Amino acid sequence: MSGGATWGMILALAVGTYLIRLSFIGLIGDRRLPGWATRHLAYAPVALMPGLVAPLVLLPPEGADVPELARYVAAAVVLGLGARGANVLLTVCAGAATYAAARALGL
Repeated sequence: MSGGATWGMILALAVGTYLIRLSFIGLIGDRRLPGWATRHLAYAPVALMPGLVAPLVLLPPEGADVPELARYVAAAVVLGLGARGANVLLTVCAGAATYAAARALGL
């Protein structure tokens, strides 16, 4: 793809994204969302994070044939702390520390 085509595609996607967001804001405006919509939107972050993290945990790293055991160990620690309702920062730091320790141990 040439430089002009690439920039044209970037510009078209930017305009499309802007129009999608503008249409949502323009349609709803100052009106309150119905209860069912508010309830569904509250679950968006809860659904987004596993969708972003799951491929990083379950798929093997670039160039490897099998997933790392260290990722599973760190994911188990994070799931355990998250289910217990621990602090988010504590959970993230514990997961990173567990992953680093598991890698250092050769898992």
